[in-house]
Amino acid sequence: MSIEETTEGAAEVTTAVPSAHRPGRPEDLPPAPVLWARWGVLAGLLTTREREEESEVHRTGFWMSPGRADSLRYDDAGSTWWALRAVGDGRYVLYGEDESSGVKWHEPAIDVLAGAPAWLPFELLRDLIASYEIGCVYWYENGAWGRAPYPGSLQDDGLDCGMSRLFTTGEVVQDLASWLDDEFTDPDAEIDPAVCAKLVSDAVSGALTEEAVGTFLSGIGRPEQETPSVVGVLRRAGLLAEPVPSAEPAE
Repeated sequence: MSIEETTEGAAEVTTAVPSAHRPGRPEDLPPAPVLWARWGVLAGLLTTREREEESEVHRTGFWMSPGRADSLRYDDAGSTWWALRAVGDGRYVLYGEDESSGVKWHEPAIDVLAGAPAWLPFELLRDLIASYEIGCVYWYENGAWGRAPYPGSLQDDGLDCGMSRLFTTGEVVQDLASWLDDEFTDPDAEIDPAVCAKLVSDAVSGALTEEAVGTFLSGIGRPEQETPSVVGVLRRAGLLAEPVPSAEPAE
């Protein structure tokens, strides 16, 4: 069972699981702003003051690059790592590697930057490619994902295994609940999947509020002193709705 968004933005339980291709195709990915919001809400809700001070070299899980507002990261410290960068003007680039990818070992070599737009961070990507650290690169502009063409002999680029955890709200909720239950939550507290789904859906729609985040953290037993770190990441990611000014009293 998984939790999905309805057309009204609410959450409901469904068994639907979207299909993904191997190797991945651009249409397998959700729109980049949706992917950014799902990733960002995980990075925010799973952070702590201590984690925000860690070097990225040693971090695992989901996080936002310290001191930046344009880069989300994921690393499981073993088989997969990914980064999503917001370039501006509705443009994004997704890059990383899962151990299932055959791209960097393929013969003849695959140019994962073939056909890429000029705004990509080419110096960064070429350095990673030269170090055999890249399994695939996808870019997003004008409301659509793209990637380099692949030869028919390539069996997998790692997109499905590496990124499918962010393809649906249900997958995100399962990851969120699992991480919270394992690392952060008061043993006596219960994590309500519907509440988690509402937070994720609100982040996607731009309706997530600082008050809702604080209420959620308090309800699962997170220490109050951790709230500023969580809120800070969500704000840097652009996922918190602006507070509505209170109405001036009539004279």
